[in-house]
Amino acid sequence: MSSSNKRAFKPLGIAVLTISDSRTEATDKSGALLAERITAAGHRLSAKVIVKDDIYAIRAQVSVWIAELDVDAVVTTGGTGVTGRDGTPEAVRALLDKEIEGFGEMFRSLSYEEIGTSTLQSRCLAGVANATYVFCLPGSSGACATGWDRLISAQLDFRTRPCNLVELMPRLRE
Repeated sequence: MSSSNKRAFKPLGIAVLTISDSRTEATDKSGALLAERITAAGHRLSAKVIVKDDIYAIRAQVSVWIAELDVDAVVTTGGTGVTGRDGTPEAVRALLDKEIEGFGEMFRSLSYEEIGTSTLQSRCLAGVANATYVFCLPGSSGACATGWDRLISAQLDFRTRPCNLVELMPRLRE
């Protein structure tokens, strides 16, 4: 990541959605990790919610957030695998105006360094929905750390050069 001190940091409103049939606020390590990383980076945690791994529950919550003007990005954790209950990509993809294909490709490439071929089981994705960035990460805290630390944080930092997603935000509604 290349950054420049010539640009001022622009804090964003970011919501975190944990998708799980078993996690609670007390056991949601991945959601807590993302919330901590978001605020430590200087962003505003707009909301943090846990929903069951149900396509319609996921889609309903993301839909609420992409309609709110103070939510600039949504980061989800969980439901990106290949089991029968994993439905995050199907829930979110239907809401996207544009998919950012490189996100999933880059995530799996970085993840390969950590977990080898097991990364092929991840169907993580990202895109833009109603001028809001949406990032869908796997449910493990390690995957969330990789996704935030090595991809999302730099792209949601206006200081990142040569370019970042924040500088494109004014043009998302064109």
